[in-house]
Amino acid sequence: MSLSFRPPTNADLPSLRALAIQVFLDTYATEGIRPSLAREAEQQFSIAALQAELERAGSRIVLAEQAEHLIAFAQLSVGTGHELVGEAAATELARLYVQALFQRRGVGRRLLAHAETLARAAGSATLWLTAWVGNAPALAFYRRQGYRELGSTVYAFEGERYENRLFAKSLEGPDIPRGKD
Repeated sequence: MSLSFRPPTNADLPSLRALAIQVFLDTYATEGIRPSLAREAEQQFSIAALQAELERAGSRIVLAEQAEHLIAFAQLSVGTGHELVGEAAATELARLYVQALFQRRGVGRRLLAHAETLARAAGSATLWLTAWVGNAPALAFYRRQGYRELGSTVYAFEGERYENRLFAKSLEGPDIPRGKD
């Protein structure tokens, strides 16, 4: 599969928004779409929110395209730590979204490797992320890519709570020690 990576421009925002909403709902709306999920998707992935993310210091977004079609993206937050990571020189992988039609084809693996390269280039020693416990394929994917589970955290909106597992990987040498729940 021919895959290219590039940063987004303002012209990409409508496509980025559509892909983000699609993957978000495919992941979290496993029993259908509730109003709270629809509002969260609209808030997180509005054109204004995506534009603000493009302009935010420390933010890195990379698009993955095949034949000039957007099929995946990664969003990083350089210099963002977490108490379970305990690393000042860390980057959060806030999102790694792959359109369902392109999952299990190596797109996520290649995009994650590219994100790791971007984090290293930004001076980060660790890349960390959270994945929802209800997303078994994502949990297995990150384990296969050498990420270690360090504990549990919660993603909450509108009074709803989603348990997540926090994963991290050292970008320089031996892996970081296993954390506690």
